[in-house]
Amino acid sequence: QVQLAESGGGLAQPGGSLTLSCVTSGFTFSRYAMTWARQPPGKGLEWVAMIDSDGSNRYYVDSVKGRFTISRDNAKNTLHLHMTSLKPEDTALYRCAKHTAADYSSTYDVWGEGTQVAVSS
Repeated sequence: QVQLAESGGGLAQPGGSLTLSCVTSGFTFSRYAMTWARQPPGKGLEWVAMIDSDGSNRYYVDSVKGRFTISRDNAKNTLHLHMTSLKPEDTALYRCAKHTAADYSSTYDVWGEGTQVAVSS
């Protein structure tokens, strides 16, 4: 059974940092691209960052470029999102997703439940 479990969310001050983790199981993590997406309160889902199976290619939405870094540890079956210079508009439920292939241009087939991030002074 494929499982994705996010953690690391919480309350941060503007300008602060948080690192999210997505621990996976039930599939060969190193063979699949992964994504972080977020859903702000009352809004739709927004793709934040994507990474290929071997970490060679990464994509970021413009609003987080230079502030967020997606990474993966294939030995530990874990995906990370390091977030710096946090802004109130980064407040959202953050979810990780597994792609159906190694390239992040592929679609998604499994989502985690998410971890909540709140940025406020």
